[in-house]
Amino acid sequence: MSEIILHTDGKGLWSGIAKGVRITNMKLGYLYEDGSFGELRVYFDTASWDTRECGLIYTDKKFMRELRKLLNSHSLKGSDVHYSEQGMQGRGYVSCDVGKKFLQSLRAKTDNMEAWTFC
Repeated sequence: MSEIILHTDGKGLWSGIAKGVRITNMKLGYLYEDGSFGELRVYFDTASWDTRECGLIYTDKKFMRELRKLLNSHSLKGSDVHYSEQGMQGRGYVSCDVGKKFLQSLRAKTDNMEAWTFC
């Protein structure tokens, strides 16, 4: 897969920086037992985005728009992806809540959702 760069617009509540962020991987952080809800972790290269210097990507609308578009282009329901709460954000990843529609689209692509990685 080619390099993935998602962009921030600098209008989030936790950062005022607009720049490209290199995505290194995506995978499920957890999955509810009934498969109705989970966490998608979007890992980024900390050389392209250092949360100590840049703040959290959390709430940046452009980043989320581009993430959803990317997921949609891979037949994953991006419209069912939203930022998780602030306390779930990591130093090297953006935490997102995913719902049933996203998980159903992911289930159609893999037999082992817990081992799935995007990149």
